[in-house]
Amino acid sequence: MTFSRALPLAKSLPASKTLRLIYFLTSAIILTTLTTNNAHAWQAKKVADGLTLPWGVTYINESTLLITERGGAIKQLNLKTGQHQTLFQVPNVSVKGQGGLLDIANSPFAENTLYFTYSKDINGQGATALASAIYENGKLNHWQDILVTQSRSDTGRHFGSRITFDNNSVYFSIGDRGVRDNGQNTQTHAGSILRLTPSGQVPSDNPFLNNKVRNEIWSYGHRNPQGLFFDSQTNQLWSIEHGPRGGDEINLIKKGANYGWPITSHGKEYWGPISVGEAKEKQGIESPVKVYVPSIAPGSLVLYRGDKFTELNGKLLAGALKLMHINVVTLNQAGEAVDEQRLLEDLNERIRDIETSPAGDIYFVTDSGNLYQLTR
Repeated sequence: MTFSRALPLAKSLPASKTLRLIYFLTSAIILTTLTTNNAHAWQAKKVADGLTLPWGVTYINESTLLITERGGAIKQLNLKTGQHQTLFQVPNVSVKGQGGLLDIANSPFAENTLYFTYSKDINGQGATALASAIYENGKLNHWQDILVTQSRSDTGRHFGSRITFDNNSVYFSIGDRGVRDNGQNTQTHAGSILRLTPSGQVPSDNPFLNNKVRNEIWSYGHRNPQGLFFDSQTNQLWSIEHGPRGGDEINLIKKGANYGWPITSHGKEYWGPISVGEAKEKQGIESPVKVYVPSIAPGSLVLYRGDKFTELNGKLLAGALKLMHINVVTLNQAGEAVDEQRLLEDLNERIRDIETSPAGDIYFVTDSGNLYQLTR
């Protein structure tokens, strides 16, 4: 019903009801306008296609990206032409279930150095591993494992894994490998976020330097963190992880903290409406900053710090796989999630990785093999 067509109806109503009707219709028009404007404000410009299960993206310069494909290929892509080619095929990748070649990140510590995470095939089992290589003159050389984690399993689930950096360390995440008890088992690296020196050593200020806990562990009690980002402006480490049915979490990661899986969870069992864990919150366990019920199935996380999109500055951006959108979360000064916005819901793409260029541009890859640029 339009506002103009409602006026004859309004004449036949008592004055109080007429005012309520006019207020309702006017509000509906305003809401529709805002929704429409918001929906059309953000666009996805396709830059390239033909990738095969792209998983991670990093920038070499403003015109060149390197992209990992889960099958083990590392691609170089020209942003001006959209053309891409295979630079390197990673050896001994366990491409099983959710495993394969995972994240890629450009080192802030050494020129031309790249870090990678992947599921390494060890006698038919997969273990999340951190590796490095040198990129020079359009070629990738000197591939070497930095840490093959103690996370071997014959399951194809919950490998993690994203990479981020603070001023002097490398962080990367590992899922529980589909074995729930791993979340609280600190004798395995599974279900944790690790912190290493750039060369792969254990930093002297890591929280656990004893035989009861794997020394590389920075935090534990994680289910499957597929987004990890260190914000150098606030010195805060953020993660986003898959919960069970409902209960995806955004967490502010603290040194040595326990994030509860599987003791605490906001999710349900896949086989029925039964809560997972003992409670949603418990003393001694860090509670999430934000919980998604129903699950969005997060694939990545960045905190935007750029001048291109001032309205996104200081906000978290997560790629959603199941609900297929870019999830934007506003934080207040206390680090609490106070608002949520969903961009590109009509794109119908499983958004795997979102990355910000040094100039503040935002690119993202999707499971269907496309690379997009977020535009206004």
